[in-house]
Amino acid sequence: MADSVPEKPKAPKPETNGSPPDFDGPVFEIEQKINELQSLSEKHGVDFGENISALKKQQEEILRRLVANLSPWERVCMARHRDRPTAQDYIASMCDSFVELHGDRAFADDRAIITGLGTIGGKKVMIVANEKGHGVREKQLRNFGMANPEGYRKAKIKMKLAEMLGLPIVVLIDTQGAFPGIGAEERGQAMAIAENLVLMAGLKVPIVAVVIGEGGSGGALGIGVADHMCAQENSYFSVITPEGCSAILWKSADKREEAATALRLDPVSLMEQGIVDEIIPEPLGGAHRDPRGASDLVKVVIIRLIEELQAKPIDVLVAARYAKYRKIGRVLEGGS
Repeated sequence: MADSVPEKPKAPKPETNGSPPDFDGPVFEIEQKINELQSLSEKHGVDFGENISALKKQQEEILRRLVANLSPWERVCMARHRDRPTAQDYIASMCDSFVELHGDRAFADDRAIITGLGTIGGKKVMIVANEKGHGVREKQLRNFGMANPEGYRKAKIKMKLAEMLGLPIVVLIDTQGAFPGIGAEERGQAMAIAENLVLMAGLKVPIVAVVIGEGGSGGALGIGVADHMCAQENSYFSVITPEGCSAILWKSADKREEAATALRLDPVSLMEQGIVDEIIPEPLGGAHRDPRGASDLVKVVIIRLIEELQAKPIDVLVAARYAKYRKIGRVLEGGS
């Protein structure tokens, strides 16, 4: 079966794909000084322990201050950080074993979505994840994490298999959205996503979803119906990207920061709206600074949630899942 060929996707603009302006700069400068002192200490046998310790404390204080004051737009930038771990990294770190399952049995194997059988903390699960890849060549192979219809159909087949085997489903979300190319639309992009929404609403197995980076539009929602939705603290989940919102409302992407604030896409706002059920903390400075530490934090939450959800009667679980999504987006009308 041939792989799907991306229809010349455009990489995100550099200024919107990195960390917030000057966010890592001061930290890297201190790290460079620490490395220089360690090198001098090894070369000349001079003890710079006190100086190194002071620099590390200064670094930690800068990181705490910066992360605590990030704006919604800066959270988006953190979610897009070039060094942020992707689903592959989390799977490799969290899983005792993993066997990837390929193809949609109809058209191709979409590399933008990974599916497979894994074991996390001794618990057998089905994993469904968006994958962006690392480096230019792999990002192109993964279509920058933007799935085609065959990706959602692959996910659907594997989720049905999970239900047949009685396995909980773990979803890792990280995409700016579904791929909007002509070929994707011709092959039924909207229908593929809609069918997944219907399927996941009624699946008789627990579903845990974690937003590990970007959660954009129907591309994220197509695998994002869950009993418990978690979001890492430097992630976002939104009906549209800030740039897309800005382009629609202001006819320019220049208002992306205002759009990010208006969309209320950051994890704290999502918790207030009942869209996200839990925020998973990240290592100091963000997941990109300690991928293994970030993975350990996610793993602990996933194991706990699987145990809690498996303890509930499946009919109660499915009814609660349906009710949860019916409540999202309710409009309260009042007097002027």
